[in-house]
Amino acid sequence: MSDAAGGRITSFAAAENGLPPKMEDSGTGQGMETIKDVIFGSVAGMIGKMIEYPFDTVKVRLQSQPDYLSPRYTGPVDCFRQSIHAEGLRGLYRGISAPLVGAAIETSSLFFSYRIAQDVFKATLRPPTQGVPLPFSALVACGAASGAFTSLLLTPIELVKCQMQVPLSTSLLRRTGPFKIIASIIRHHGIFGLWHGQLGTLIRETGGSAAWFGSYEGVSALFRKHDTRSAASPSANLESKPPLPIYQQLLAGATAGVSYNFVFYPADTIKSRMQTEGVEPGSNVRRTFWASGKALWRQQGIKGMYRGCGITVVRAAPSSAFIFAIYEGLRNWWGRGP
Repeated sequence: MSDAAGGRITSFAAAENGLPPKMEDSGTGQGMETIKDVIFGSVAGMIGKMIEYPFDTVKVRLQSQPDYLSPRYTGPVDCFRQSIHAEGLRGLYRGISAPLVGAAIETSSLFFSYRIAQDVFKATLRPPTQGVPLPFSALVACGAASGAFTSLLLTPIELVKCQMQVPLSTSLLRRTGPFKIIASIIRHHGIFGLWHGQLGTLIRETGGSAAWFGSYEGVSALFRKHDTRSAASPSANLESKPPLPIYQQLLAGATAGVSYNFVFYPADTIKSRMQTEGVEPGSNVRRTFWASGKALWRQQGIKGMYRGCGITVVRAAPSSAFIFAIYEGLRNWWGRGP
């Protein structure tokens, strides 16, 4: 994301060129950067969600299997097979409307708040300077702050998504859309009921976003270190250094996706169980994060905490790779102009 005057250099593109984001000189510049964060982040997030959504549906179904029954699915492949047999391929995309909105909000919010967090760090840790990169630890902290902010926007969307993803045979919501689900939640639990599972989302997004941005920045820095094009002209202006090749951007993005999903996966599992517990007919269960976690640990141990993790990591790699590549591509295209 860009903090440079003129709006061309993003935090990642700047990192590829050896530059940190620069402080904006005007409110107009900041406003334009916000618009670009929202538009480009939304496009990248929605495309990434289309790629990963069937795998996410399988993950939620594996995570939300009841404690008191034998597992309905033996694994991801069996879940895919049963789901397609019962509902067809369309069933794996059931409830995608809310996640598409959520992906647009999440990704644009992550990029926007990551840029703002870097501005704050530069303003508080030292006087703003041109061409001096933030330390890696500060970038990781900015990623964590970005995730914490985004979690507040994401929890209601994920609550609706999870309730629409549970199997048809166990849900009264099979003939309802997201708006009816929202109305039902508010009617039974009030407006704050939409934030059921917030602690799980906060833990996942704070730690996961730190790993997401940190991994991307770290892998990109490693590629730049061995970039013969940059080494061949060490005296060149940093802004004129060539960006990383697309395959290296994809690899860095894929690494980020794997890191994001694996490190704090148990928090996501507990959150998904919390957000699907009240879906059964006549059920009004609303357990806390810690109560849900303890119940899962007693019943299934560490294996239950990581149920569905494999398929999540598999779908996260290409999705995250395309998110970063599309976002950076749009940024570079905008910067070149007509």
